[in-house]
Amino acid sequence: MNTSIVITVVSNDHPGIVEELSEVIADNGGNWAESSMMSLAGKFAGILLVQLPADNVESFFAGLKALESRGLQILAQLSDEAPADDSAREHSIEFVGQDRPGIVHEITEVLADFGINVKELETTVQSASMSGESLFMAQAKIFIPEGTDMDKLQDKLEDLANELMVDIELET
Repeated sequence: MNTSIVITVVSNDHPGIVEELSEVIADNGGNWAESSMMSLAGKFAGILLVQLPADNVESFFAGLKALESRGLQILAQLSDEAPADDSAREHSIEFVGQDRPGIVHEITEVLADFGINVKELETTVQSASMSGESLFMAQAKIFIPEGTDMDKLQDKLEDLANELMVDIELET
């Protein structure tokens, strides 16, 4: 029987981090199932899902602990893999506008009010081509519960877009 483990890793960025993680996984008969990793401000940050035989979990955790002596901060948790809500529908949403503190909170607050689960979120800030001001851009994969009043959601998002002076596009 396989066990799923979700791992987060943070470290000073340097070559070999992914190789070190993959070695511990391979040494314990594991499978690197899903991941998202990147370098941010000189730091390596990653999250990954590993599946491995239940008998190897203790050895796997010991291998991860050994990586901590090399400067990696690792948090690993067993996952029960709760079943997905089959009635929720997957949608995409994009935001573009002038960057300012709190923008992610204000947008996700509206989503949470509608019981919407954010499955994936990618954000970036870059200079706007004409003005040079900081431009915030985000793309998210969200799951909207069945029965959600889509017109009311769209209205709330449009009100927020006007308030924040951003473009919010919900793909339905």
